[in-house]
Amino acid sequence: MHSKGKGASGSSKPHSKTPPEWSNSDKKEIEELIVKLSEEGHTNASIGSMLRDKHGVPDVRLVTGERISQTLNRLGKSSGIPEDLMSLMRRALRLIDHLSKNSKDIHNRRQLELCESKIRRLSRYYRENNQIDSDWTYKRDQLRLMVE
Repeated sequence: MHSKGKGASGSSKPHSKTPPEWSNSDKKEIEELIVKLSEEGHTNASIGSMLRDKHGVPDVRLVTGERISQTLNRLGKSSGIPEDLMSLMRRALRLIDHLSKNSKDIHNRRQLELCESKIRRLSRYYRENNQIDSDWTYKRDQLRLMVE
C-alpha cells in the first residue's frame, strides 16, 4: 500500500479439500495443541508454523474446518485485540522508541505516520465487524499500556 510494489509473486498452496494421508488428522489433539501453544503466549502464525514443523499438520484448516483464530474464539481463549492489529501497534511502539532517541530521523517519522494510518484503518474495519469494542480508539500516549 505504501510502497512501489507492483503485484504479488511467490508460490501458493495447492487447493485441496482433505488433509494428506500422512498428516496428523486428529481434530481433538490438534485443538488441545492450539490451546496449549496459545497459553504459552505464541501468536496464531507461530502456532501454525509449529504445528506444521513439529507435529505434522500441513494445514490446520483442512483438519479442523476453521482457522486457528476461529478455534481459539470458539474455545474462549482469544485475546481482545486481533493479531494483525496488535503486531502493527508493536511496530508503532518500536518506531516511537527509536524516534525518542533519534529525533532527526525523518524517514522513520514518516514510517510511523504510515503505520498509524494502517492501525486506524484496520481498527475501523474491526469496529464495523464487531471484532473490537465500538469505542476503541488508537491513542499514541496509551499505546504502551495496550501492547504490554
